[in-house]
This record gives sequence, C-alpha cells and structure tokens, in this order.
Amino acid sequence: MSDSDSARSSREQLQTLFRQHGGQLRLSEALARGYSRYQFYQLRDEGVIEPVSRGLYRLADLPPIENPDLVAAATRFPSAVLCLISALDWHGITTQIPHQVHLAVDRDARLPVLDYPPVAGYRFSGKAFSEGIEQVDVDGITLSVYSPEKTLADCFKFRNRIGMDVVLEALELYRTRKTFLPGKLMEYARVCRVANVMAPYVEAKL
Repeated sequence: MSDSDSARSSREQLQTLFRQHGGQLRLSEALARGYSRYQFYQLRDEGVIEPVSRGLYRLADLPPIENPDLVAAATRFPSAVLCLISALDWHGITTQIPHQVHLAVDRDARLPVLDYPPVAGYRFSGKAFSEGIEQVDVDGITLSVYSPEKTLADCFKFRNRIGMDVVLEALELYRTRKTFLPGKLMEYARVCRVANVMAPYVEAKL
C-alpha cells in the first residue's frame, strides 16, 4: 500500500470512528485509539470536522447543533445533571435566559469547570442528587436533567442564590401545565428538605 493509500485509509477509519460515536468525538479519544494529532487536525483543516468546544469535534455534514452549550457540557461532564435555571429553561418553565450551564454533581465529585460555555457547579448529596433524573436526547447526545418537580424543589432550596422571584415564576408556569402534580412536588420537597418552605406556595396553587 502506498503512503497516499495508507493516509486515505487512516482518514476513512477516523471518520468511521466519528460516526460510531454519533458524529462527535474528543481529540483525547482519537489519540487513545492510536490516531495522531496531525491526522485529526487534517480532517479539521479540510472541513470534514468542526469544533464544538475545546477538544470536542463533530462531523461537518451533520445537521446544525441547536444546543451547543448543552452538548459541550454533557460531553465533558457525563455524570453531571442539568439543574436549577438550566433545567427550568429546558422544561420551559422560566423566562430567564441561562448565562451559564447549571450542573449538579455528587457531593464527593469535583465541581465542573469549563472555559466555554461557562458552567455553574453545585454539589448535591444522597437522594437530592440521585432522585428525579431524566435522560433526554440533545442533538444526539444523552443528557441527564432533573424532572420539573425535582427542579422546582431544588430551586426552593437554592432560592437565595437564584432569587425567589425566579422560583415563584417557575412554580406559576409549572401550575399552568396539564401535568401539574402537587403530590410529586412535595415528594421532592421532602427529598430536598424544603417541605415546610414549599408547602404554603404549593397549596396556594391548588
């Protein structure tokens, strides 16, 4: 096999690796598979792949990414869970525009830090971290996000950080949905230890 044939074969194999990973791949993963930085960046320079965030690339012929910040965060921190204002925004129960990706991690985990997009990390403990998690698809990437009810309980817990006005607006927007579940709200309020705080507000919406 000539050098040109070998290079072409390596390029095709690297593109196949991208497709096996849903069209997105980290440089570190390619290096771990034995590909060189030169081979990787050659695809970038030829326009075959494009950057999503630092170290993360995707095939350029894929449909445009609708949520690049969430894709970058989910890829970089697969064990983290979208929470608070970012989760409210995902569920459509806030008028706030998140200026950071809000992520929850387990109590013993390192807080997520990312140059771009900016990330706000929170440590949750025990069931407050593990309960109420939903798996959703974001541009082909699996993302963990807290359910609307769990998110509202979290927002009451962190009301001093995100603002009580934001919390009450979210509760009102949630109440207007067809799936208003006060029992589920209070279940997560107990998990997050804010039942006494939440109860009067939830009862007022009944």
